[in-house]
Amino acid sequence: MISRMVWLATGAAAGVYATVKGRRIAYRLSVPGLADQAAAVGAGWREFRAEMDTGMTTRENDLKNQLDPSPAVQSAIESDHQKDH
Repeated sequence: MISRMVWLATGAAAGVYATVKGRRIAYRLSVPGLADQAAAVGAGWREFRAEMDTGMTTRENDLKNQLDPSPAVQSAIESDHQKDH
């Protein structure tokens, strides 16, 4: 009797699990689900790009400071560079 109840509970749990997973998959493959996924990818890409830009700018400034820490020399180099162009 108890083994039947265990199998009944196991079957019910498996049915609930399969139903939830099935609904999630069905939503992901529907038009609104695909639109949500595309929006999430776009938002993730924009966030990644913003972090990359910030990191590149920070690293560039660090390298400039390592090469020539004095701001007066740096501005003189930049003004010479602008005169050449």
